[in-house]
Amino acid sequence: MARKPATSSRAKASRATAAPAPRRSRGWLRLAGLWAGRAALALLALIVALTVINPIRTPYMIAERMRIGPLSVDWVDADRIAPVMLRAAVAAEDANFCLHWGFDMAAIRDALDRGAQRGASTISQQVVKNVFLWQGRSWPRKAAEALLTPVVELVWTKRRLLEIYLNVAEMGEGIFGVEAAAQHYFGVPASELTPMQAARIAAVLPNPKERNPADLPGSLLRRAEAIVDGAGTIKVDGRAACFEG
Repeated sequence: MARKPATSSRAKASRATAAPAPRRSRGWLRLAGLWAGRAALALLALIVALTVINPIRTPYMIAERMRIGPLSVDWVDADRIAPVMLRAAVAAEDANFCLHWGFDMAAIRDALDRGAQRGASTISQQVVKNVFLWQGRSWPRKAAEALLTPVVELVWTKRRLLEIYLNVAEMGEGIFGVEAAAQHYFGVPASELTPMQAARIAAVLPNPKERNPADLPGSLLRRAEAIVDGAGTIKVDGRAACFEG
C-alpha cells in the first residue's frame, strides 16, 4: 500500500500562519459595516430631528463665513413668508414640486435630450445638497444626494422642504434666506413681498453671486415676468396644493 508523502513542518507552519488572514479580513468588514450602520442611523435621526429643528447653519454657510466674513442670515417660518414667494420659488425652480417624490424624471429626460445640466435638479435635491452635503459637481456627492433625497421626501412634508429651501438658499454674496434677501434688496420683510419682488428673488437663484434682484437686466426682467405668470398658473392648476395653507 502506497504511503502518503509526509507533510513538511515548514508547510504546516506556513498554513498555520496564513489561516487567520481571512478571519482578520472578515473582522474589518464587520467593523466597517457596524460603523456604516451607526452613521446611517445617526443621519436618519438628524433628518427626523430637522422636521422640528431649524438648520440655522449649513456646511456651505460655514464655508462662506470663513471665506468672506459675517453673513446675512435670518430664519423665518413659512407662515411669515408671502405665499407668492413660495409659489414663485416653485414656479422658477421646480414647477412639478408637488407631483414628484424627489426626482423630476421628465425634467431629467428633457435636460439629457437638450444636453443641458441646468433644470434637472429639484428643490428637494437642492435642499439635501445645501443642508447635508457639499457644493460642487462630483459623482460621490451626486450619489449621496440620490440616496438621501427619497428619505428626506419620506420624512419631511413638502411645505417643510420648501420652508428650509427658502431659508438656506444663497440669494446674494453672503445673503442666505428669503428674509435676509427681502430686507437687503427691497427693505421689506419676507411676509410683505409683492409678486414681482418675489419673482425677482426667484430669478437670481440659479446664479445668486452675480445677480441682483433689485437691478436685473432686461433678459432677467422678462424671466421674472414669466415667473409671476408661472406662480399664478400653479396656484390655479393645483400644483401648489402640497405646500399652501
